[in-house]
Amino acid sequence: MTNLNTDLTARDAITRLDCIPGTLCDERMWSRLAPLLGDNIDLRHVPLHQARTRGQMQAMIASHSAQQAHLVGFSLGAYLALEHALAHPQRVQSLTLIANSAKSLLPEEIAARQRIVAMLERNAYAGITRQRLRELLHPSHLDDTAITGLIQQMGLDLGKDVLLAQFITTIDRPDLMARLPELHCPVLIVGAEDDKLVNPDDLRAMAARMPHATLHLLKDNTGHMIPLEAPDALASAMRAHLEAARHFKDNGRHRATASLND
Repeated sequence: MTNLNTDLTARDAITRLDCIPGTLCDERMWSRLAPLLGDNIDLRHVPLHQARTRGQMQAMIASHSAQQAHLVGFSLGAYLALEHALAHPQRVQSLTLIANSAKSLLPEEIAARQRIVAMLERNAYAGITRQRLRELLHPSHLDDTAITGLIQQMGLDLGKDVLLAQFITTIDRPDLMARLPELHCPVLIVGAEDDKLVNPDDLRAMAARMPHATLHLLKDNTGHMIPLEAPDALASAMRAHLEAARHFKDNGRHRATASLND
């Protein structure tokens, strides 16, 4: 009976997730995902848009995440979550990395971002363009105003200063691929075969380098904005990942000692 009660308590415990959004995104990025994760998930939001430098971004993650965190990052937020986990492995119980490569930016990507920065510095910012939406979304979602409207509203609300800060401070990012074997916590990598911004082969290479990684590549009707485009599939993968992370810790294979509801 004692073992049964212990299992039930563990199953019903509240698991806190510390979520880091991507470029020009805020807590609304998780609005479709949150209701699908279940009542025993406590979603916390890292307000990345309040940071203006790379150091401030990392300090924001450190101050807004648990001492032994289940970190969830999307796009730029996933790269920063990976940096945090490599710098502070004792603070991370599990990682969920969505739609982002651990590699540095390619020269053509750097050049494109530098052109955008120069244009933004000279001109007013009018929000997310239709062309940018075509890069972010699968074609099947371009006429879904619930998705496009949310993306455009986040862009307008956060604005030019946030976009400039996030672009300028993250153009020169180190290639983290060689350091991935250092990660000994469970890692869920989620991507999409039709993501125009992230090569799924990068995600396969990442998973191959991590000791305890699970790769989940979505094949249908999903582009870069996975939490908005495929929340059901993402929620299912995350629930399985968190359950596996709980057993991983219970089996003594992780250094974290705090309970899952920190």
